[in-house]
Amino acid sequence: MLKFTIKTHKKGTTYKKPHIFILNKGLNSGKPSQEPFTNSFVIIFENQEDFDNVQLTAYALWKTKFWHPFLCGSVIPFLRLNEVKKEFSIKINQEIKDHEEHLKNVQTLKLLEQSEKRFIENLNLINDMRRVILHRYCNK
Repeated sequence: MLKFTIKTHKKGTTYKKPHIFILNKGLNSGKPSQEPFTNSFVIIFENQEDFDNVQLTAYALWKTKFWHPFLCGSVIPFLRLNEVKKEFSIKINQEIKDHEEHLKNVQTLKLLEQSEKRFIENLNLINDMRRVILHRYCNK
C-alpha cells in the first residue's frame, strides 16, 4: 500500500521526504511540479519508490483534465483539499491493481521523454546552424 499525505503547502516550508506540489487554483489546477506554486497542495511520500509510482499518475490526471469537473468558483476556479484527497486516493488504488501495466506505461513514457529531449536538441542544433549560415551570408 502506498503511503502519502496530502495537505496545503505553506510558503517557506521545506519537506525532507519525497514530495510533489499540485497547483490548486486556476484552469491549470492539478498541475504537478517539483517546485512549489503560490497556491498548491503538497503530496508527501514515505519513500522514493512511492513517489516514483505516483508522479506519473499525478501528471496523467492533470494532462487529461481529470480535475476540471471538481473545480469550484466562478472567477478563479480552485480545487478543494477534500476532493483532491478523495479522488487522488481512488486513482492511486486503481493504479495499484494494474501495477504491471503501470510499470510498462512508465517505461514507455520515459523512452518517449528521452526521444523528445533528443528531438528538441536536434531542433536547437538545426536552428543554430541556420543562424550561423544566415550570419555568414549577411556579413559578406
